[in-house]
Amino acid sequence: MSEFHETFSIPTTPRPASTPHTPPISAPPSQFHSPSLSRSPLLSAEDHIQPATNRTPKNSTPKNSTPRIRTPRFITPIGSPIRKALKLTRLDPQDAWLPITESRNGNAYYAAFHTLCAGIGIQALVLPVAFPILGWFLGVTVFTLAFIWQLYTLYILVQLHESVETGVRYSRYIQLCGATFGDKLAKWLAMVPLWNLSGGTCIALIIIGGSSLKMFFQLMCGGTCSAEPLTTVEWYLVFTCAAVVLSQLPNLNSIAGVSLVGAITAVGYCTFIWVVSVAKGRMAGVSYNPVGGDETAVDRTFGVLNALGIIAFAFRGHNLTLEIQATMPSSEKHPSTLPMWRGVKFAYLLVAMCLFPMAIGGYWAYGQLIPNGGMLAAFYIFHSRDTSRFILGITTLFVIINAVSSFQIYAMPMFDEMESSYTLRKKKPCPWWLRATFRVMFGFFLFFVAVAIPFVGSLAGLAGGISLPVTLAYPCFMWLKVKKPKIYSPMWLLNWGLGLLGMALSGLLVAAGVYVILDTGIKFSFFNPQ
Repeated sequence: MSEFHETFSIPTTPRPASTPHTPPISAPPSQFHSPSLSRSPLLSAEDHIQPATNRTPKNSTPKNSTPRIRTPRFITPIGSPIRKALKLTRLDPQDAWLPITESRNGNAYYAAFHTLCAGIGIQALVLPVAFPILGWFLGVTVFTLAFIWQLYTLYILVQLHESVETGVRYSRYIQLCGATFGDKLAKWLAMVPLWNLSGGTCIALIIIGGSSLKMFFQLMCGGTCSAEPLTTVEWYLVFTCAAVVLSQLPNLNSIAGVSLVGAITAVGYCTFIWVVSVAKGRMAGVSYNPVGGDETAVDRTFGVLNALGIIAFAFRGHNLTLEIQATMPSSEKHPSTLPMWRGVKFAYLLVAMCLFPMAIGGYWAYGQLIPNGGMLAAFYIFHSRDTSRFILGITTLFVIINAVSSFQIYAMPMFDEMESSYTLRKKKPCPWWLRATFRVMFGFFLFFVAVAIPFVGSLAGLAGGISLPVTLAYPCFMWLKVKKPKIYSPMWLLNWGLGLLGMALSGLLVAAGVYVILDTGIKFSFFNPQ
């Protein structure tokens, strides 16, 4: 506090040497190190800013007759940096109680771990499914442009996390949407896509994780095991129990190690799958001619749009960017933008090194033979007999570990939302037993949904269309609203163009996804996971 006072507070009238110096401001130092909307409690009554007082002894005569100015010195023009810092220090007591911003000691490494764990995973395995419809040129071109587009919108979100003008840190995607579109419109526009990206991804993880557990047991047990294998529903339950136990870690920063493990295993199994697929060579009878050449123009158009939805499904994690950045400390001299962007750049370098070989190598190896289940299904169908049991086992184990780890970061916004409802109503932190109850209930509710609709993986194109605005469109409109670039300037035109294109694509992809489902049909095996 003394360093803060000495740096910015300059007296307007010289003081006598004998006059004791009394700091005019009394506040916890931590509240000046985070010049933005912090998750720390508000200043208590005894911590309020107090004006300085002159405590001259009664019997002493002041050496200087100049009258004292009662206005605190940080109100003077010289103290404008102080006013700016106090303006930026807007504190919200509830934020200190919620899991996303309960801890603000993150760094660039944590950001890289979380971003990599969220940005690569099971969604990467379905990328090659889009290529038989699009073909080589269109598939690679669209995939590359989509990757650049989503990286640009990710940069936008990192830059918009904290506003110097308003002094607010937008620690959640829905908060930034509310500031941009208004609270009511934000709920209509963003709530369903965000629930799809969080809850829908967790459901898919339960299905993939449970099925992989079943496969791992069969690989390790072989035909010599006398134990009776569990059913698919029971394997879903085993996975859900593991995910729920791990979800008891209190906040987003506390799962940084979990995200690191998830990131390592994601890179590991992606590398194993595409390397083995390419090393084994192309399958016999592989063809790269686009599927649907003899279909009608309408069928062909909707098929292409559904393939674009599958590519959009592969790019997710933007709904977690602001939440990850919210775990970092921030100050006027050291904003959280810098370490966050360093972590994102490193993470997406590895994401690109996994996604591009997966998509291109997978399509080269399997062509039109790629099953709807994606690369993992193709790996087991075509190479379960000519690949060692060790490689198959370690790949499957990596998929399981990554699914359990990814569940934690994708579920964290839902945990935060549930606890926020309690803290808003009760005006106090959520007790540990209630927090644990919320997370157990959430996990087993998703288990019930996964058992009820185990065919959710067949809806990848539709899910990609629903969540596309969160990734590609909304950030562009947010930039226009917050930064207010000059009309018809390059940035104004770019963001309007990308935002409108993203919204139009979202509508078309949703329509195409519904059409493909109705046209080709899906085996609606309710409460009957295979």
